Amino acid sequence: MEQRISLITLGVPDMEQAAAFYEALGWQRAESPDGVIAFDLISQTLGLYPLSSLAEDIGLPVEELGTGAMTLSHNTRSAADVATLLAKAEAAGASILRPAGEVFWGGTIGYFRAPDGHIWEIAHNPFSPLSDAGAFRWNGYGTEAGG
Repeated sequence: MEQRISLITLGVPDMEQAAAFYEALGWQRAESPDGVIAFDLISQTLGLYPLSSLAEDIGLPVEELGTGAMTLSHNTRSAADVATLLAKAEAAGASILRPAGEVFWGGTIGYFRAPDGHIWEIAHNPFSPLSDAGAFRWNGYGTEAGG
């Protein structure tokens, strides 16, 4: 298995409501077959899929899926962008769980819960600058890498 995640699928109770939330954040849908809504990211895709269909595909009752103890993270280019993006998410219907603020390791983070229940971390890590194209790598991109 190559070291990569290709597709992140979120099981959601209302596909159009979930899609409208991400569109309000500025994301654009990709062409996809009926029953799936997809948003192409820099090197992955975020897919929205009916929660009941996801449970059926996995072979578990819907009640056993939950949303899990995990976060989806989006890194920003500046510390100020964290608060800006949290405000945009709140305006689109998210609940702010933690407002933007500094953390012990020297960055800035905040959290929101999307209307579908998934939790997002918005972060600026000054030690991991994004590439010119916005790609994230744990130790960052220098000026010579990853445009």
